[in-house]
Amino acid sequence: MSDTPKKGWFQRLSAGLSRSSKQMTEQVVSTFVKEPLSEEALERLEEHLIESDLGPAASARIVERFRELRFGKTSDEREIKEALAEAVAAELLPRQATFDPLSGPKPYVVLFVGVNGSGKTTTLGKIASDLTAKGAKVMIVAGDTFRAAAREQLKVWAERAGADFESRRDGADAAGLAFDAYAKAKAEGYDVVLIDTAGRLQNKSALMDELLKIVRVLKKVDADAPHETLLVLDATVGRNALEQEKVFGRTAYVSGVVMTKLDGTARGGVLVPVAQASDAPIKLIGVGEGVDDLQPFDARAFSRSLVGLED
Repeated sequence: MSDTPKKGWFQRLSAGLSRSSKQMTEQVVSTFVKEPLSEEALERLEEHLIESDLGPAASARIVERFRELRFGKTSDEREIKEALAEAVAAELLPRQATFDPLSGPKPYVVLFVGVNGSGKTTTLGKIASDLTAKGAKVMIVAGDTFRAAAREQLKVWAERAGADFESRRDGADAAGLAFDAYAKAKAEGYDVVLIDTAGRLQNKSALMDELLKIVRVLKKVDADAPHETLLVLDATVGRNALEQEKVFGRTAYVSGVVMTKLDGTARGGVLVPVAQASDAPIKLIGVGEGVDDLQPFDARAFSRSLVGLED
């Protein structure tokens, strides 16, 4: 996505995270405004952070930062929020990375993985729209050959974005489709190939076998393909996102994480343990349905929005 999102992204991010910021900061701020720093207050802070889904490890480190800051009776709400934002940002900055498919080889192949309902198809469509707006020649491949609804949704996105669309009948071999589409894209000078995949977790081994087969056949065209594998996670599932990361991240060679639907949950803090559990960094986040509501992950902007600070 664009590295220079249009004016208003921070406001949309803050609005999208408002439920999460309220969940996280109300009790934290009240604890430190009402009384000077104490071990009892720090214990309550750790409990609040864990309840906000930041995870026990990150929560413990943030408490240590607060212990060193030594707030007193004169501490105000802004000061506490600033300190909390900096502490959360410190957890996330090492896990921030960029997604730039136009800077790599052509055609640049991006594989999208994740459970059905995570926002995978919509994320792919938004990325396609962003790329075609920049003048890129884009191919969308409907690799979830088991869900007609997924193919239809992708076809609509392709038409809206002005991207070309490749699909096959119900139950067709997804790996064969991926191979043929990539070979065509290579022969016809495409810039980017975006490949959707199935996300049925009912049979994890069969799903992973299918994903690995897609990877193998892509490598027959280019040993470096896919050039990016994005795991799309839904923030509204809270701690279950960690389990999804575990299922996909260690098997499907994920290179980047996209966290969607941050505007639909009070548990936006789950991005912190997901980022730290994943071998892959966070690259994009989404806070709405619009094309512009998917943007590059900025650890500081996210952290400030998460604690309810204005830009």
